Amino acid sequence: MRKYFGTDGVRGRVGEFPMTPDFAMKLGWAAGKVLGAEGIKEVLIGKDTRASGYMLESALEAGFSAAGVNVALVGPLPTPGVAYLTSTFRADAGVVISASHNPFDDNGIKIFGQGGYKLTDAQEQEIENKLHIALEGGMECVSSQALGKARRVDDAAGRYIEYCKAVLPSALSLSGLKVVVDSANGAGYKVAPAVYKELGAEVISIHDQPNGVNINANCGATSMRSLCTAVLEHEADLGIALDGDADRLMMVDHTGAVVDGDELLFLLAKDAKDAGYTGGIVGTQMSNLGLEQALAAIEIPFVRAKVGDRYVMEQLKSTGWRLGGEGSGHLLSLDHASTGDAVIASLRVLTSLLNQGTTLHLAKQGMNKLPQVLVNVRFKASKNEDPLESVPVQRALTEAEEKLGANGRVLLRKSGTEPLIRVMVEASDAQLAQWCADHIASALPST
Repeated sequence: MRKYFGTDGVRGRVGEFPMTPDFAMKLGWAAGKVLGAEGIKEVLIGKDTRASGYMLESALEAGFSAAGVNVALVGPLPTPGVAYLTSTFRADAGVVISASHNPFDDNGIKIFGQGGYKLTDAQEQEIENKLHIALEGGMECVSSQALGKARRVDDAAGRYIEYCKAVLPSALSLSGLKVVVDSANGAGYKVAPAVYKELGAEVISIHDQPNGVNINANCGATSMRSLCTAVLEHEADLGIALDGDADRLMMVDHTGAVVDGDELLFLLAKDAKDAGYTGGIVGTQMSNLGLEQALAAIEIPFVRAKVGDRYVMEQLKSTGWRLGGEGSGHLLSLDHASTGDAVIASLRVLTSLLNQGTTLHLAKQGMNKLPQVLVNVRFKASKNEDPLESVPVQRALTEAEEKLGANGRVLLRKSGTEPLIRVMVEASDAQLAQWCADHIASALPST
């Protein structure tokens, strides 16, 4: 069992173990030993806009150097941008310092292997085995002449912008479109607006002034109200929201209505089938039942993976399919990117709309979402007790499922990135779904 790696790397509150400089240095050393065992190797390190990124970047750089691995520092850049550059630089690994959608006082460390793909569970376990040695007995530093060197990549953002722009077919342009872009004061604050502007759109950019502590603060893909308001105020055609590291996409249509990851995945799937795609779609346990029903109606196979884009990726690889995602906005289109990429996913949606000559509001009508309620309960972790197995929780779960019958479902799971229990209830009736979610949540022990 992995102790430190969750569904999206290592994550925690800055200054508390494991998000400390000492841990980061030893994690860099362990990853360097595992992923760069022979010869002169290089790892790319990128980050989002959190103030703590500077501290963790320096610690990781020291760890990789001690393991004899060279480091290329790309600065603030979206997670998918780091994955892309890891592939094009032919580096042995890429590292992103980000806690994605979490508040600024959290941070995290995600590692990509060769080709820009997230590490497998087995690779992460191997790094943890080496990390345990460093934590218990210290690191073995290579000789002075074998130490890794560090350099800065000055044109990283420009390379990624050009890569994204190439996704829109050359015959199309965003000229005539007015879009509002919410960068969440995060890693995409420079590159995302630039991409849409250079493709011809009129861009209103909001939440693009990061100060180290305002990332995801009432903005971005996890807080859509300000984007909805801005779209209506500016009479824009649509809005585009990224999260802190720009691997999640949410959109807003011209009426100010939110279009989530499940609806966007349906649009991409339908467009792909119209273009000749014969594969299926991978969702997760949290994917709306309406997505599954809409895909079945147009004869597109659908399977559910565990929650987390890494597990969607694993399922895509095992099936040979090319499209998958989550309602939270992680959208994978393997013909265009090796990981979830908000900017590229948005360009795929825009391509579909332009080809069909329609609006986002009309295009999403093909899917009927069932009311879905998600309640997050913060809990204090305990090695000896599983709150999901407690008698009160199981009783509440049984009572909720009896009320729902065959017209709904319940999913209880622990977050892989925060000390939260997520209670998801789906039903044909919104009030019933809310009652069931609240009933179960009230039985959970909370902090």
